[in-house]
Amino acid sequence: MRAVVYERYGQLDVLRIETIPTPSPGAGQVLVRIAATSVNLSDWETLRGSPLYARIGGLRTPARRTLGSDIAGWVEAVGPAVTRFQPGDEVYGDNLALKGGFAEYAIAAESALSRKPAALSFAEASAIPQAGVIAWQGTAGAAAGQRVLINGAGGGSGSFAIQLAKRLGAHVTGVDNAGKLAFMRSVGADAVIDYRGEDFTRGEPYDLILDLVAHRSVFAYRRALAPGGRYRCVGGSVGALLRVLTVGSPAGLVTRRRLGVLAVRQGPAHFEPVADLCLAGGLAIHIDRTFTLDEVPEALARVGEGNALGKVVVAVA
Repeated sequence: MRAVVYERYGQLDVLRIETIPTPSPGAGQVLVRIAATSVNLSDWETLRGSPLYARIGGLRTPARRTLGSDIAGWVEAVGPAVTRFQPGDEVYGDNLALKGGFAEYAIAAESALSRKPAALSFAEASAIPQAGVIAWQGTAGAAAGQRVLINGAGGGSGSFAIQLAKRLGAHVTGVDNAGKLAFMRSVGADAVIDYRGEDFTRGEPYDLILDLVAHRSVFAYRRALAPGGRYRCVGGSVGALLRVLTVGSPAGLVTRRRLGVLAVRQGPAHFEPVADLCLAGGLAIHIDRTFTLDEVPEALARVGEGNALGKVVVAVA
């Protein structure tokens, strides 16, 4: 099979296309013939090995030779003890533990997959699991009349989060670079901020902040929260995340604000409700561009360099 592989952390030039043996599924595993794999910021981080948490499981060298976790395709073969799927089934899921989606075939745990709804294309299905769940859990608790800010709102998770917060009746502000302001408005943001020209922590306070690219001080985030407000970050620099984990809680408590890192819960039980909402017409899937397997470096760069408007997808089959 053809696969995009790498042996060491680095820039795009460490990637190469190789023909490698097609893997065989073990107990509780499924071999998926890949139709589409969406690109997440975690793919870019794991390619570069930065921030340091991207090296979990492989401090010196990558734990997996092929990136790509949000997959959609057809079951090619099943291993022992697999009971939910059989060859030919259309499936999708977040294969974060094993990755391998930037290839013609990938091994996934049966528990990581769900049946693909017939009304969703493979590309659309692949766009949901990681980005949709982060947005779903990150905006939980938003309510009518509240002010919600999403930092990094022009990408995959952000475009879902804007819509979800609006559905709950919140006034939503999206923060990203200048090239994404119009896109964020088109998705539903009431207000938009170019982070290069305006500091959102020095304006009116917010009831909920979902930060997809944390890098500021805990005290700046606390300043941006209204009394009783909540700050949740998922992704960003190691220093910022550690500060939120260690200083955020006590710093917030004394001023009736809550600051913490969002512990994202994975699996079909968490991404299927997002897919159901998409099927019902309550949530739009915004696919920015589709690339081929040979164009994986360009796809990763579009996400990693902050240029994607919504989700980027690699069409394999």
